[in-house]
Amino acid sequence: MRTRTVLTLAGAATALALAVATPASADGAVLTTGSAGGTAVAVGDTLTAPLASGTSATLYSSATGTSGVSCTSSQFTASVTGNPSAPGTATESVSGHTFDASSCTSNVIGVTGVSSITVDNLPYTATVASDGTLTVSPASGSTIQTTVKLKTLLGSITCVYRAAGLTGKTDNSDSSITFTNQQFTKSSGSSLCFASGYFTAKYAPVTDGGAQVYVN
Repeated sequence: MRTRTVLTLAGAATALALAVATPASADGAVLTTGSAGGTAVAVGDTLTAPLASGTSATLYSSATGTSGVSCTSSQFTASVTGNPSAPGTATESVSGHTFDASSCTSNVIGVTGVSSITVDNLPYTATVASDGTLTVSPASGSTIQTTVKLKTLLGSITCVYRAAGLTGKTDNSDSSITFTNQQFTKSSGSSLCFASGYFTAKYAPVTDGGAQVYVN
């Protein structure tokens, strides 16, 4: 069904880490901790972010609808592979994007629960530009993919959704990354699985060893 791969950032990226961009100093890095223009995030550091408090990650059947799957617990993990001087574009390798199925519900007729949501084909590559644009891409020849297993009145079904890429926006006010109506297309699954899924989620705060991350 409208099972947000979240992801997939995801997601999430999805998917992916960093907050909104602000004007950068002449010699500061794109990604910093402490504040905008603060201490440069080191290459190799691991960034993590849960869903923003009080929000849900959703995979709906349409961009304006509310039918699908909703989860209140999700997290992504990414390692920094490049952090040049700002203005510029930092790069990351997204190694994890998870959803806690026990926090997920579905309001689709015939669906009684969510067994699991798995983000496949990791790692993904993420770029974070100084203007706050976050882009998540799969490896060459692959796709961003999320597999959703649902409980139905007729037994368990598996829905697989794919996307060529995801685009999010960072915000330094709360060190967040927001994905809005990122479209996935059903690759396989029963007729109960939506033909398309629209993923929306806000991850915050993005942190590096507990310190909030900013985009410059």
